[in-house]
Amino acid sequence: MRLGLGLGVNSITSQKVGAGFSGILDEFTGAAAAYSVRKLSGTYSGDALRVRRSSDDAEQDIGFNGSNELDTAALLAFVGTGGSDNGFVSKWYDQSGNTRDVIQADASEQPKIVSAGSVVTTDNTKPALEFDGVDDYLQNTAITSSTPTTYFLTAKADRTGVIQRFTDGGVSGSTRHSIYQNRDFKYFAGANLTGATEDTNENIHYFLANGASSQAAINGGTAAAGNAGTATLNGLTLAARWDGAAQWGDVMIQELIVYSSNQSANRSNIESNINTHFSIF
Repeated sequence: MRLGLGLGVNSITSQKVGAGFSGILDEFTGAAAAYSVRKLSGTYSGDALRVRRSSDDAEQDIGFNGSNELDTAALLAFVGTGGSDNGFVSKWYDQSGNTRDVIQADASEQPKIVSAGSVVTTDNTKPALEFDGVDDYLQNTAITSSTPTTYFLTAKADRTGVIQRFTDGGVSGSTRHSIYQNRDFKYFAGANLTGATEDTNENIHYFLANGASSQAAINGGTAAAGNAGTATLNGLTLAARWDGAAQWGDVMIQELIVYSSNQSANRSNIESNINTHFSIF
């Protein structure tokens, strides 16, 4: 689903700091990296995305509006609202304060945020980054984290029947953190962790990589246990394998928060916050 949002606002200026705002990263601190189409912290003063428009390949940072959402009015004012106007994300800014932005310099491999003059959205009508499943991906090879590492991912796959990669956490072919779906399982990090079958639903994916005490779940469900072995986070890629050369994801991603810690005790509260905003389950 794609909808044009925020067309009634005339200003192209994005509000970066909402007065008195407190976000999920303020309540659950210590994130190693965090990317979203909403503002995640009252102390974050940066933008959400850097966007390239198709009309002339110019780029511009897009921040947040007064409701601490992606400033879709500024986005469409920059990209355009015509049938040939498309916008692509060259950089998704890290809101954790660690400056671990995920980037794609190759214009042909950038995910889409505006399609034919309308903001790309998922079933919950919130903006999303759309990866084409052919060659799109974003990456930061410098992110590292030893176990335990906890992931909260809000995303959906657009098709089934083949591996759909959401994230990959390595810079080599060795065992590494990875979240994807493929027919009869959804999570992988040296070991398959759940028996949930593939789908094209919008889901909140929870994954704790913690050796023999690893676990994973979807949409607040009971966590399934598994053994992720000695895998660590060593570089982060969205919607492709670590080398950007295979297993791309025909997926839509709205938020990813990574903690270099075990967040199982906070899991239900973090998922509740995410669900309240994105209306997943």
